[in-house]
Amino acid sequence: MTVTAKPDAGADSGDLAALGYSQQLHRGLGPFASFASGFSFVSVLTTVFQLFILGFAFGGPAYIWTWPLVFIGQFAVALVFAELAARYPIAGAIYQWSRRVSTDPVGWMAGWLMQIGYIISVAAIAIALQAVLPEVWSGFQLVGGDPSPTSPSGALNAILLGSICIALCVVIASFGVTKMAAITRVGVTFEIAGVILVIVLLFAHAQRGPSVVFETNGVQGGGSYVFPFLASMLMAAYVMYGFDSAAELSEETNDPRRTAPKAITRCMLISALGGGLLILAALMAAPSITGPELGTQGIAWVVTSQLGETLGRVVLAIVAISIFSAALAISASATRVMFSMARDGLLPFSKALAHVSPRTHTPILPGVVVGVLSIGVLLINLGQTSVFATVTSVSVVIVYLAYLFVTVPLLWHRLRGNRAHAPDAAYFTLGRWGLPVNLVAVVFGAFLLINVGWPRAAVYDPSGQGWVLQYSALLSVVVAVGLGLVAYRVMRRQRERAAARVE
Repeated sequence: MTVTAKPDAGADSGDLAALGYSQQLHRGLGPFASFASGFSFVSVLTTVFQLFILGFAFGGPAYIWTWPLVFIGQFAVALVFAELAARYPIAGAIYQWSRRVSTDPVGWMAGWLMQIGYIISVAAIAIALQAVLPEVWSGFQLVGGDPSPTSPSGALNAILLGSICIALCVVIASFGVTKMAAITRVGVTFEIAGVILVIVLLFAHAQRGPSVVFETNGVQGGGSYVFPFLASMLMAAYVMYGFDSAAELSEETNDPRRTAPKAITRCMLISALGGGLLILAALMAAPSITGPELGTQGIAWVVTSQLGETLGRVVLAIVAISIFSAALAISASATRVMFSMARDGLLPFSKALAHVSPRTHTPILPGVVVGVLSIGVLLINLGQTSVFATVTSVSVVIVYLAYLFVTVPLLWHRLRGNRAHAPDAAYFTLGRWGLPVNLVAVVFGAFLLINVGWPRAAVYDPSGQGWVLQYSALLSVVVAVGLGLVAYRVMRRQRERAAARVE
C-alpha cells in the first residue's frame, strides 16, 4: 500500500475535466470533513447502540467475534474503493466506478441500487431518534402515549421526529456543502468524544472480565453454534457499510485523489476499533449477562443502570446528535448519486435534477427529492414497525449487491491483467496486494450478501405475518433489479430519440 505526495491543488478541476465533467460544485472540503462524511454514515455510536440487541439476541456475548470477521471483509472492500477513489474522484462514486470498470448498463444498475439503499437508510437512521429523544426529555414524545417504538403512539411519533430530522437535513444541505460539512464535523466530534466517554466509563464499572466473550448463553440449544453465530453477524454487517460516502463528495473536496482514500480507510479503522471496544465494554459492565434487559434494551440499559439517569441522558443526547449527523451525511450521499446520474441524462427530469445552484454551488432539487422519498419510506412505520425493520434489512442487502457491481468487474480486470483501470501510484495503490485484497472483497461481499439476505423469519418476519415478509430480501432484490432494467431501457430510448432529433 502506497500513499505519496500531494499534487497541486489547482489540478483538481483539471482532473475532473479529464474525466469528462466541468467543475460545478463548490470545492472547499478538507481532510477532516471528508473523513466526517464516511464516519457519520457508519456512525458506530448510533448503530451499535441501535443494533446491539440484534447481535446479542442471536448469538449471546460470543457474537462479538463477528465484529472482527466482518471488519476484515469490509476493509478489503474499503481498500478497493480507496484505489478507485484515487483513480476516479467523481460524485456518484459507486455508479461512476461501476460504469467505468464494467459497462454503462451495469453502472446504471449499481447507481439505481445505491440510490434505493441510500434513501431507505436515511429513513432508517432518522427513525432511530424515537429510541433516544423521548428518553432524554419526555417533551419529545409529541403525540403522547407510550414512547416505545413498537407501540402505535411510539411508531407515529417516530414518523414525526424522523420527518423533522429529514426536513432539517434538506434545509441545511441547501445552504451549501461547506455549512453542511461544518455541522457534520461537529456531530463527528461529539460522537468520537461520546464513544470514548462511554467506553471508559463502562470499563470502569465492569462487573466481569473479558472472558465473557466466550459465553453463548446457550442460544444454540442442543445444536451447533454456527447458525446462531451466522445470524448474529447481521449486526456487524448492518453497521459496517457506507464508508464509500467519503468519496461521494470528491468533487467538493480539495485534493480528492489523496484525501478520499485516506478518509475511507481511516473511517473503517476508527469505526471498527471504537465499535468493538463499545460492545466489549457493554458486555463487561452489564448488571446481568443472562437477564432479559440486555436482550431487549441493549446498551442503553447498561448505560443508564450503571452510570445513572443524568449521565445516561447526556450519553443519549450525544447519540441523538450522532443520529442527526448520520442522517445529514447519508442524505448528502444520496443527493450526489442522483445528481451524478442526472448529469449523465440517466434519470427522469435529468435537466432539473442536474441543475446546480449558482449561489450555493450545490444540487438542491435532488436533496429535496431524496428528502421527500425518505419521508415516504418512514410512513411504512405507521402501525407496521416490524415491516419497517424488514425494509431496513432489505436496504442493506441492496447496498451490498451494488458493491459487488464494482468489486466483481474490477477483479475480472485484475485476473486478466488489464491495466486500464489500474490505480495511480502517485496517490493510493495496493500494489501487488491488489489482487488478493480484491478477491477477499468479492468472496466476503458475496458471503455477506447471502447471509444478510437469508430468509430468517426472526429477522424478516418476527411477528409471523407471512412468507412474503420472510422472503422479502430476495423478492425486493428481484423487483429492484427488474424495475431498474425497465427504467434503464426507457431512459436509453428517450436519449436515443433526443439524439436523433438533434441530428
